[in-house]
Amino acid sequence: MRAIGLAFVSTLLIAGVLIAGVAQAQIVGGQYRVQGTNPDGSAYAGTATIAPSSNTTCRMIWRTGTTSAGICMMAGKSLAASYSLSGKIGLVLYEMQPDGSLKGVWTVADQPGAGTETLIPAK
Repeated sequence: MRAIGLAFVSTLLIAGVLIAGVAQAQIVGGQYRVQGTNPDGSAYAGTATIAPSSNTTCRMIWRTGTTSAGICMMAGKSLAASYSLSGKIGLVLYEMQPDGSLKGVWTVADQPGAGTETLIPAK
């Protein structure tokens, strides 16, 4: 009986974590200012839009001198996104900050190095 009780409590805890992740995904969205650095250290800036497309996924558009688009997914305090830039596939991983900004690191397939990027909610 105790094993069944522990299994039930474990299931509730896991469900709570998953629900919390989905709930947090709903707070991400809208317009953001972009501040970043390329793998060579040069800076760039622009805007990004995050549009929820389901309770777990979203779509993103970055405008930073060029325009790229992709899909994203929130899990806990992390937001992962895949995008296409000049015909190459890229990947970015952000972490939600207490102030609502997203700090991340990104790369492009088959290219050396990684860049950094911060998304700041537009007011």
